[in-house]
Amino acid sequence: YTKYGIRKYGAHGTSHKYVSQRCAEIMGKPLEDTKIIVCHLGNGASISAVKGGKCIDTSMGLTPLEGIPMGTRSGNIDPTALEVVAKHEGQSISELINILNKKSGVLGMSGGISSDFRDLDAGMKDGNDRCRLALDVFCYSVKKYIGAYAAAMGGLDAIAFTAGIGENNPYVRRVSTMDLSFMGIDIDETKNEIRGEEQKISTDASKVQVWVVPTNEELAIARETVELVTK
Repeated sequence: YTKYGIRKYGAHGTSHKYVSQRCAEIMGKPLEDTKIIVCHLGNGASISAVKGGKCIDTSMGLTPLEGIPMGTRSGNIDPTALEVVAKHEGQSISELINILNKKSGVLGMSGGISSDFRDLDAGMKDGNDRCRLALDVFCYSVKKYIGAYAAAMGGLDAIAFTAGIGENNPYVRRVSTMDLSFMGIDIDETKNEIRGEEQKISTDASKVQVWVVPTNEELAIARETVELVTK
């Protein structure tokens, strides 16, 4: 960090800010009193822990070695794997990073079928096990971040799903929160079938509220622009 200025910065910041603020608003709670996990799930995906309106951690780093698997990006892997593959395949670090960025993720796990989650969803429904595997590994990664960030914040008030997959894929939302009843998370299967609408999809008995909140990055940018020019 000191020598080269390398640091973790994250991604989808305007989306995480808008969705966490909107989630607190529709919950009827002051933002500063909330602990919210925002799952921005699209072809590019990142998860954030937002405590009191401030992001204290985020899944996406500078390289594809960190984060959840995406359309073509690998997500978490052991960095020593690069050395092993480089030796066996005679590839440079640049070539390997290109593979991890552009030929991995759900595209790689599905056997090259697609990086588009709509195609994977259709393939899974047609009985393709590789499509199901890719989706399930993706959901497992999301679930791990939910558990980790709840621990990091010392509790959890809400999970907000957003972006193309988060807003429109009931299977991903369901599997990503499966077996989390010990954390007080209980999904309403009927409500979870919605696509692209702002709605609470957890049961009334759920201690942690789960929401679908369509993102609005343009509005977030406009608000910040107004704030800057009126200072």
